[in-house]
Amino acid sequence: MTASLGEFDLIARYFTRPVRRAALGVGDDCALLPAPAAGEQLAVSSDMLVEGRHFLPDVDPEALGHKALAVNLSDLAAMGAQPLAFTLALALPQADALWLEPFARGLFALADAHAIELVGGDTTRGPRNLCLTVLGTVPQGQALRRSGARPGDDLWVSGTVGDARLALGHRLGEWSLHATAQPAAFARMDRPTPRVALGLALRGVAHAAIDVSDGLLADLGHVLEQSQVGVTVAVDACPASPALLQQPAARRRLCQLAGGDDYELLFTAPPTARNAVLAAAARADTAVTRIGQIDAQPGLRLIDAQGQAVDNVYAGFDHFRPDPTV
Repeated sequence: MTASLGEFDLIARYFTRPVRRAALGVGDDCALLPAPAAGEQLAVSSDMLVEGRHFLPDVDPEALGHKALAVNLSDLAAMGAQPLAFTLALALPQADALWLEPFARGLFALADAHAIELVGGDTTRGPRNLCLTVLGTVPQGQALRRSGARPGDDLWVSGTVGDARLALGHRLGEWSLHATAQPAAFARMDRPTPRVALGLALRGVAHAAIDVSDGLLADLGHVLEQSQVGVTVAVDACPASPALLQQPAARRRLCQLAGGDDYELLFTAPPTARNAVLAAAARADTAVTRIGQIDAQPGLRLIDAQGQAVDNVYAGFDHFRPDPTV
């Protein structure tokens, strides 16, 4: 069933809510938000999700609403920023109430969980495309940037990595997952958890951070480049879910090192801060695992559980490479 809604009817029905923090929300030319308090910085990030490139056409719209906001909140988490508000630019082939209602439900359920509000955006007709911009605040000088890694730092990752790629491989027919493993893997792909609480807890503890969106090694490469350092990664130390541990070693490494779409935090901290890192993880109720060490010598070095070198054949997601949808 397709509803004959105009642009402003669509916004009013699915995306207008009472304002809370904003002085002026959806419906005017610009949103009005309070300026950050003295000593704070505004953190802003945008992410675009395009059908056929970032999500499959038959994706559950409620899950997509969740994920569209989650991947943006993950960027704030990687900066150690407190979420404040977000905007949504939405292109749709048609104003379909059966799609819009669950999409909005998934979007606002996550927004409410983080006490943030939609304050503006745009809608138009076209191929399905979602672009969200999130705004957050962080105390001056406490943002977790990519450029802060230092030689000798431990390399840590939150949660487990690789499940989203494992689920994608099943959906694309690259391999088959046992029925008992599918729900958890699909949940990681469709409804990722932005590690906002961990990012906040790591302020003043971690030196650098990034979220794992395009693949662990690919995203780690951005930290190495920005910080002008190298790293040694113990690939078999990367935390894996029970479903991933049941996979062949080559597949497990592919999913963990190159898969992406995990939205876990990858961060560095000095060895003297190990107890502080574990305390931060406990406060955020999020497991963390130490998987390597930052080196002064540039380059990316991979070793296995026996300390033997592992060839780096793991390319992460590239938006302009004709790879499967991730």
